[in-house]
Amino acid sequence: MDMGKPSFEAEFSEILLCKNELHETLNNLSHWMKDEHVDKNLVTKLDSAFIRKDPYGVVLIIAPWNYPIHLLLVPLIGAIAAGNCVIAKPSEMTKNTERLVAEALPKYLDKDCFAVVTAGVEETTQLLENKFDFIFFTGSPAVGKIIMTAAAKHLTPVTLELGGKNPCYVSDTCEVQNVARRVAWGRFFNAGQTCVAPDYVLCSLEMQEKLLPALSKAITEFYGPNPQESPSFGRIVGDKQFRRVQALLRSGRVAMGGQTDERERYIAPTVLVDLQPSDPIMKEEIFGPILPIVTVANVEEAIEFINSRERPLAVYAFSSEDKVVNQVLERTSSGGFCGNDTLMHVTLTSLPFGGIGNSGLGKYHGKFTFDTFSHQRGCLHRSMGLEALNALRYPPYSHQKLGIVRAASEVKRKGSCTLL
Repeated sequence: MDMGKPSFEAEFSEILLCKNELHETLNNLSHWMKDEHVDKNLVTKLDSAFIRKDPYGVVLIIAPWNYPIHLLLVPLIGAIAAGNCVIAKPSEMTKNTERLVAEALPKYLDKDCFAVVTAGVEETTQLLENKFDFIFFTGSPAVGKIIMTAAAKHLTPVTLELGGKNPCYVSDTCEVQNVARRVAWGRFFNAGQTCVAPDYVLCSLEMQEKLLPALSKAITEFYGPNPQESPSFGRIVGDKQFRRVQALLRSGRVAMGGQTDERERYIAPTVLVDLQPSDPIMKEEIFGPILPIVTVANVEEAIEFINSRERPLAVYAFSSEDKVVNQVLERTSSGGFCGNDTLMHVTLTSLPFGGIGNSGLGKYHGKFTFDTFSHQRGCLHRSMGLEALNALRYPPYSHQKLGIVRAASEVKRKGSCTLL
């Protein structure tokens, strides 16, 4: 309702994925929260050694506007499951969703333990001056640095779910129309306002010539001859964001699309070609329905291009040859990876979701969410008796005592360590 998001996309990305997270947590919480017993050495054989899952305490969750339900409730589910109290701050950009969350959540959650704070930038800055036990933030790397700086004053641990420019390599050996559909879906879903959307395509000039008509066909299949009239295509969230994305259309040459309507905050599904790495659109996360294509000679050059930039939230690689997909996987670094598709790795609660370097810090989804909001407390519970066994470690020390203590405490090597 705030972004003209198609109901299918809202149901799939906001409702279904939240329900999956909830059901996964409810199905497994009794197992996740149990003490985890660990291996012991000879000295502690008769004792109890275990990991206790403790809550951090009071957690602050700051959600963004692009998936305002999903990116607030999914971390909230894990924070509650781990036993924390939570202050949840929805995005002020999506006013209707902010109001819905502020009105609805207190009806279902204990008001002594959970609160929704509606705040803009100024109030959020004040909020961050308080000491929290954990902060979970989703947003841009620039704001992530502000959050981390505020957290550092109180030595508060953080999870930062940030963004970046996610590369998508398309090799010369692939089923072009399938690639076009999967890339177009991932790029234009939610009008491109997705942190894991493929941000730009890397391919050879020959593949670009095949990909352009295939992308044109896919866009028409998805949204008809005029995407502005399609109920399956969303809008840019706000005027400021619209103007920023519109300005990026000046980079390179428009191969298809390019139409805009400021009144509706509509930007057509657009493909750009003839780009330089120095163009504005190649320097910032697009967060809109624009797909630039950058030509490279081969997979080697594509990998080199990816590795010359900040580590992204996702890397995508398309090829009919598994060895090419694996080559991109093995020789790049990113938060997540998906071969021969886009976005779909995020739908699995069994996979950790998070960034690396500039694209974030920490991970969540499923058990990873519970673990993120739990302090893993190492515990050893010993017997009050058997003091004769302890006497070996007490002064006065001797070489004989040291020999016995070493033999009883050391970890034995089982054999040679073979790499690869």
